[in-house]
Amino acid sequence: MLYSITSAVTSFYVDGAELDVATDGNGDAIVLIHGFPLTREIWNAQASQLAKTHRVIRPDLRGMGRSSAPDGPYLMETLAGDLAAILDAMAIDCATIVGHSLGGFVALAFARMYTERVARLALVCSRLGADSPEIAGFRNDLADRLERENSIEPAVESYIPRLFSDESLKKNSEAVERARGIARTISPRGAAAMLRGMAQRTESYDIAADLAMPVLIVAGAGDKVVAQTEAAEISAAFPGARLTVMKKSGHLPMLEEPEALTAELAALVSPGSG
Repeated sequence: MLYSITSAVTSFYVDGAELDVATDGNGDAIVLIHGFPLTREIWNAQASQLAKTHRVIRPDLRGMGRSSAPDGPYLMETLAGDLAAILDAMAIDCATIVGHSLGGFVALAFARMYTERVARLALVCSRLGADSPEIAGFRNDLADRLERENSIEPAVESYIPRLFSDESLKKNSEAVERARGIARTISPRGAAAMLRGMAQRTESYDIAADLAMPVLIVAGAGDKVVAQTEAAEISAAFPGARLTVMKKSGHLPMLEEPEALTAELAALVSPGSG
């Protein structure tokens, strides 16, 4: 099932980038940060429901989707600064920060730099560790190829099949094609700068123990990127985290099990959850 949503869209100019941000609903703020190679469109199902009770903010990260692609690399700290500037412009002091994969790296950088602005934190199929030399090398090589060929297709073919569970690849062709279509809206230049920024990030285990806000860790039972054992280690690193496993999902539960993920996020931000 495809979810569409009519949002208020605003452009913000931050540190050389034009950032395209969709906003829905009213109330306490929830920021939904997409992964790679994706855009805010992956959150349509969750935004349509959460906006009934909250103000849902969905940025396209710099270089992704409808945002511009200035020179990179896009360090996680730069992306966290972009988010802070967006919240400042919206006069939002504190928000629930939800990050998927790459978005989780951004959320963790934001939590490190602006801890007092994080009411709750959710990491969806993300990790605390830095890239291994092998993974960093893969990202840098892929970035070079995207620029050399001036095509996003190598990223689409390298990433999309690994982001879904085997069950989804067999039975949920609509979600798979949706992800491919979203990925193909990204410029090779922006994707390359993002890959190089991810490859340079540092680990975040050192701050996890100091983050006392409610934390939700979401894992996919069929995730080929972040194993359940790693998700359990991530959850244990926080003093107050709750781990939930999406039984039918790989790395994209917002597309593979949208209703289940929406319910988990709604529970996180429900009154009394903190």
